Parts: sequence; structure tokens; C-alpha cells
Amino acid sequence: MIKNIPDLQEKLHDLLLSQKDSITQGKVAEYIPALAKINPQLMGVCVATIDGNIVGVGDYQQPFSIQSISKVFGLVMAMNRMGDSLWQRINMEPSGQAFNSIIQLEWEKGIPRNPVINAGALLISDVLASHYSSSKLAFLTFMRSLANDDNIHIDQNVYQSELSHGNRNAALAYLMKSFGNIEAEVPEVLNHYFTQCSISMNCQQLAQSLLFLANKGSDPRTNDIICSRQDSHRVNAILSTSGMYDQSGEFAFSVGLPAKSGVGGGIVAIVPNYGVICAWSPPLNNYGNSVVGMSLIKSLAHELNLSIY
Repeated sequence: MIKNIPDLQEKLHDLLLSQKDSITQGKVAEYIPALAKINPQLMGVCVATIDGNIVGVGDYQQPFSIQSISKVFGLVMAMNRMGDSLWQRINMEPSGQAFNSIIQLEWEKGIPRNPVINAGALLISDVLASHYSSSKLAFLTFMRSLANDDNIHIDQNVYQSELSHGNRNAALAYLMKSFGNIEAEVPEVLNHYFTQCSISMNCQQLAQSLLFLANKGSDPRTNDIICSRQDSHRVNAILSTSGMYDQSGEFAFSVGLPAKSGVGGGIVAIVPNYGVICAWSPPLNNYGNSVVGMSLIKSLAHELNLSIY
């Protein structure tokens, strides 16, 4: 593992340059119109280490829509609020189906397979909406606290775009409501979910925000306990098996790190006892994962021997 920061900076720069041709292999998300307008040529990567170093290259300080990466933070908030009783309403198994599958939710009587598919994230949003007087503000405050940066905001254009094209998520929420597994009113749940997905952050902010998962639940910068050691283990386990949509098995096989992607083009990967990698490039593959982001993290993990297995 590279400890010398100049060497890591040079390595990241070389890896980023090697990805220039990979952009054309993907396609920017179009089902959320606001995301379709993002420049596909942008790309960046940042590594934040638990001993306080930040190394980034490319467009690593360019904000982007975090989308499903927000599910990680929502899960931590829900685990902190509900404890083990949360797992009576949601499972922790890989889905084997599309991340927005309605069929699987029907088969399993409104119990989402895991917290990082859409049904699971909507269930988590229900927990937050039901347990906070202002869940959207609580979520944004949590994000700003973890990043140690108040300059984190909700992209209203993305939010409105999500709201206008969120019928399938609404269907998932109403189906769970019909099984008695949603407590708040569905519009409130959707409002929270679309809000958290519309938060805009850059690679550096995201990498720093997730350092606690690389440090057994404790923020290495402040020593604050963000979640218990057991819950940190559980989140990383879920990310290892389910965090990369239907490419999670391949990512575990080829990279070997807990990770979460979002259709905004971001990918975060947790390196226990070392730090966090965040890569961003908008064009996605058929699984909804950033083409360049996948390649960057895979190459870096191989060269630095970062696999947890």
C-alpha cells in the first residue's frame, strides 16, 4: 500500500489519464432529466485516509448528485435510531433482481431484500420521516457534520426532476404500505427519499464523510462515534454484497472492497483501517455503475493490494 503521498498523487493522475477513452463506453443517466444534462467528460478521484491525508486529481472538487450513495448515510441514521428492531422490517440479503424490482417486493410481502435497493432505501426513508420532526433537515445536517463542511446543498433541479419521474418509487412505497411496512404517508416518504438523493457533493466531501466506516464506526478526525463497531461491520458487509447493484458480486470478485455507487456517476469504496476512495464520472454501464469509476477503483485496488479478502 502506498504511504508516500506524492507517489499516490502521481499514481492517481496516471490512472485518470488512462481512462480518457473509457468514457465513450458508458451513457449518462437519462431517466432523471436533470442528470442527462451533466457533461460526460468530467471525471475525478479522491483518496481520504484515516490519518488525515487527502489526495485528489481531476474534477474531484466538482459537486455532483450523490443519488444512491445517500442510502449509506440514511441506513446509519436509521440503525442509530432504531437499533436491532430495524431488521424486523428489512432484510440484509443480496437481491438478485433489478434495484427497483416490484416483483421481488410482492413475493416477499413488502419486506425489502436489503437497505440499498430502492425499496429498502424507501423503507429507511420511512423510518427517518417517522422518527424525526424534520427528517430532510436532519439528513442534510448529518451530511454537513460528517464532511465538516456546511457548503453542502440540495440540488433543486435534480429534486424536481426526481419528483416528476418517480412513479416507480411511488409504486414500491405504496406496495409496502399495503403490507403495513410503511408508517408515514407515502408522499412524505418519497419527499424525503428524493431530497436525500438530490444532495450535491464532491469526491473529497464524500470520501471524508465515510471515513468512519474505515475506522470501525469512529470519525478519525474528531474521535466522535458515528455508529457502533458492530453497525460499521454490518454496513460494510451490506455494501460488499449489495452496494453495486447487480454488479456487486463481480465487484467483490474483482476488487474486494465494500462499495456503493449512484447513478449520478459516483462510487465510494471503503478500505478498512486505511481510508476511502471516491471516484466520479457520469457515463454509466448497463448496471447503472460509472464505467470510469469502476475501472479507476479496480486498478487502484489491484496496484495497492487493497482487497479485504
